[in-house]
Amino acid sequence: MAGAIIENMSTRKLCIVGGILLVFQVIAFLVGGLIAPSPTTAVPYMSVKCIDVRKNHHKTKWLMPWGPNHCKKLKDFDEAVSRQIEANDIVFAVHIPLPNKEMSPWFQFMLFIMQLDIAFKMDNDLKENAEITLDVSLAYRDDMFDDWEEIAHAIEIRKLKCTFGSPKTVESEGRHYDCDFLPFMEIGSVAHKFYLLNIRLPVSDRRGINVGIGEIKDIRLVGIHQNGGFTKVWFAMKTFLTPSILIIMVWYWRRITLMTRAPVLLEKVIFALGISMTFINIPVEWFSIGFDWTWMLLFGDIRQGIFYAMLLSFWIIFCGEHMMDQNERNRLSGYWKQVGPIAVGSFCLFIFDMCERGVQLKNPFYSIWTTEVGTELAMAFIIVAGICLCLYFLFLCFMVFQVFRNISGKQSSLPAMSKARRLHYEGLIFRFKFLMLITLACAAMTVIFFIVSQVTEGHWKWGDITIQVNSAFFTGIYGMWNLYVFALMFLYAPSHKNYGDDQSHGDLGVTSGEELQLTTTITHVDGPTEVYKLARKEAQE
Repeated sequence: MAGAIIENMSTRKLCIVGGILLVFQVIAFLVGGLIAPSPTTAVPYMSVKCIDVRKNHHKTKWLMPWGPNHCKKLKDFDEAVSRQIEANDIVFAVHIPLPNKEMSPWFQFMLFIMQLDIAFKMDNDLKENAEITLDVSLAYRDDMFDDWEEIAHAIEIRKLKCTFGSPKTVESEGRHYDCDFLPFMEIGSVAHKFYLLNIRLPVSDRRGINVGIGEIKDIRLVGIHQNGGFTKVWFAMKTFLTPSILIIMVWYWRRITLMTRAPVLLEKVIFALGISMTFINIPVEWFSIGFDWTWMLLFGDIRQGIFYAMLLSFWIIFCGEHMMDQNERNRLSGYWKQVGPIAVGSFCLFIFDMCERGVQLKNPFYSIWTTEVGTELAMAFIIVAGICLCLYFLFLCFMVFQVFRNISGKQSSLPAMSKARRLHYEGLIFRFKFLMLITLACAAMTVIFFIVSQVTEGHWKWGDITIQVNSAFFTGIYGMWNLYVFALMFLYAPSHKNYGDDQSHGDLGVTSGEELQLTTTITHVDGPTEVYKLARKEAQE
């Protein structure tokens, strides 16, 4: 009777924990789907062709496309030819944002891509593998009457990839090429209200600069920035989740330090996973509202990389610590073959990110993909990281197969074991299957929601209710992995409750060999975990 009562209590407690986590998971998705707007907004900009016949162009004055001090404009290049205005004296000006609007620090970042309108002409055809040279400058100000302050100036080269769908004959003159978008600029903060871009296309026949690029009619830009409403919801989630994970971390480590033994490897890895999750959660982005921190995008990539590396390492060590064999596994050096590819792949991705966003801290117009050397280097880092990821998953699948094979062997011999050893293996089997189920569910939800967010229009409309799918994906998946780490630390924290005299060595008949086996994993007589307590169906019979 007592065993049945305890079994019902354990099942009820596990159901309560699972129900609470499920409620928080649903709330995380609903916050993004119903409260937050779409994560980003794309704004098209058309450049204005300005005339500048002064020397040392950017040292004296910036050219504004509109407003009280707007530049002298050209309607098209035919007008420039008729007025004998040289190409070097034409500036494409773009004001960010559009008239009667302001940028905000809540936008967090700005990403710009460029599209060129290139017309076909028999005497000015677009050469194969043509490259366009851009002399670009970026400035800011916070008041419409302040002077512009320069942020960056660079001379960049972009490769043109264009196709022409008609025969190149006289009848086709004036038709436009179909050109790919070009990466143009990325800034990791939006600390000012107004920005100004001045773009020049310098021409030099002697040096072959901007020769054979066709007849450029217009330059269009598409600016992408994070929505301020989504930023506020995102910051609020981080602010709420940070103390939640911190509290469970403190509770978890206190449970471990109260033990009479030293922490084992799996306990340390779970704690490290909690630290990496907290590193992501800490809402340092609040400071970006008041400070011009252009490095926040790079910092965010580094934080995510650390968490993913710890998560992948945890899965390997979790499987290894549940092998249920006689090998000594309670040390990190025993997993160097499996953890090594994670370290190499993470390092390659870190170097790639530093070569891209690291350089953009000084030159926001830089892109590693614009040169052959940069493209080959970037592809090399990505390929090596991909190979390491494949090796990792091969190791992981092999270890999962070994664990399930060992589980099948142990389950058939459980009745013949002593009670302590049987309870030990039952706890191992239960918590391994339980966590594998949760892990597969989290991974499946991440993949499913990612695919749904890519193939849908960004929102679903049910009557008067609009659900932002992309926002729900970000907030839901972010909340899900927080709950995953929270559940790990709760269910794998050692317990200090006394379950009766049947755990003594004498009553259970634990031999020295069995006692050693019990201490190689986190479930043993000194302190079973919460999962072990919840699954302990026969401990009090």
